[in-house]
Amino acid sequence: MKADYFAHESAVIDEGASIGAGTKIWHFSHIMPDCEIGTNCNIGQNVVISPNVKLGRNVKIQNNVSVYTGVICEDDVFLGPSCVFTNVSIPRSAINRRSEYEQTIVRKGASIGANATIVCGVEIGQYGFIGAGAVVTKDVPAHALVVGNPARQLGWMSRAGYRLHFDNSGKAKCEGSGELYELRDGAVFLL
Repeated sequence: MKADYFAHESAVIDEGASIGAGTKIWHFSHIMPDCEIGTNCNIGQNVVISPNVKLGRNVKIQNNVSVYTGVICEDDVFLGPSCVFTNVSIPRSAINRRSEYEQTIVRKGASIGANATIVCGVEIGQYGFIGAGAVVTKDVPAHALVVGNPARQLGWMSRAGYRLHFDNSGKAKCEGSGELYELRDGAVFLL
């Protein structure tokens, strides 16, 4: 039976991996057993998807990313080149801590910039935007823009990926999509 996804001949797909229709897996990537990859994903070159990882629909993973056990990416997530996930808080080579893997959740529509590091056990909220090179050590609210090491919130982003500039009434219009947003009690809402 012909697969309904594309995998480059150099990619390694282990038995037991679930891969959705329309997904593309590129050069030298390794898809390990018991992971779930949704439909229409794009897995770049030299990517590792570890066991029990869950990727939603339309997830885009750029080159040189390892998505370790414990990571869940919902629909429409973007993982930039060479971004890094961890899954153990206190790693030691001589101590097996496989039973201590921590869960990291990247919610729908979030983007993680190139070379960013996501320390395990955090949640990145819907449409959160992690700047290139940021080191995320705590939860990121929905629509938040965070940058730096450690990552600090710099502002808010729209679903289309544009910075939101709120007026005195707490309203903002996305310059890309025209969508209207409201900042209320420290959270962003689509109107």
